[in-house]
Amino acid sequence: MMHDSSKTRKASRPDKFAPSHARLAFAALMLGNICLACGPLMVRLADVGPVASGFWRLALAAPLLLLIGRATGNSIARLPLRTWLLIGVGGLFFAADLAAWHSGIVQTKLANATLFGNVTSFTFALYGFIVARALPGRNQGVALLLAALGVALLLGHSYELSPRHFAGDLLCLLAGFFYTGYLVAIERARAALGPLPVLMIATLAGILPLLGFALLLGEPIVPQNWTPLVILAISSQVIGQGLMVYAIGHLTPVVVGVGLLVQPVIASAIGWFVYGETLSTTDWIGATAIGVALVLVRRPGKTN
Repeated sequence: MMHDSSKTRKASRPDKFAPSHARLAFAALMLGNICLACGPLMVRLADVGPVASGFWRLALAAPLLLLIGRATGNSIARLPLRTWLLIGVGGLFFAADLAAWHSGIVQTKLANATLFGNVTSFTFALYGFIVARALPGRNQGVALLLAALGVALLLGHSYELSPRHFAGDLLCLLAGFFYTGYLVAIERARAALGPLPVLMIATLAGILPLLGFALLLGEPIVPQNWTPLVILAISSQVIGQGLMVYAIGHLTPVVVGVGLLVQPVIASAIGWFVYGETLSTTDWIGATAIGVALVLVRRPGKTN
């Protein structure tokens, strides 16, 4: 009887990976990554230091998120300490990610910054396979291979073997590993919480560390032009990260990981239009390979 009751409860529990949830979450993942891909442009346009722009991204977004949370009844005041600690650690990883990535953005090409920063696409997928204790299915394996090929083709043309880019590339690569830690914490927190409380705590946790990093580096903190920073806070943190945190609750790490590769494609396009960073036939083939990978990883016959 206990066994049957357990099965009944399990069957009646809403499935967060159900197709209806997954379709909406995948659309949110795509739109969120498009918003996030525009972030580096705002960092370059800001008249404060790159780490300071990360501080303002969170500091300007936090009051808006708290207002939205209060209006929708998503309070974070009564959450257990363990939950605060888990998401707070994720917020510290996120602060380290922003500090490293924003510093790297201004020291390398726009496409390089996004490509190296999105090593998370593969490390987060690997985390998913380790947790599931299973090798990728056929569609997932082909999707990851195509994604890797697409990244290699995009990177092969945009990367320059130049000492002036090396430090920036290294910082962006380091940022990708920090971002993996952030996504792991968010994925675990989303098992029990909605997206808005998770995003609020992670945002609050990263504000002071980023301010401290910026002050230690001697960066200019107070802007003369607030427009890029306001756009960065709303588009990247409120909308971009908000959609990402929502999607993580309904998609597996491999789908989220491949979805992250939308960012280097969009960043390459921005670099082309704004900075004249040319796109070759190889770049277009790489972007197409990533597009096919996105289709394959969502095909039926696998968990998504």
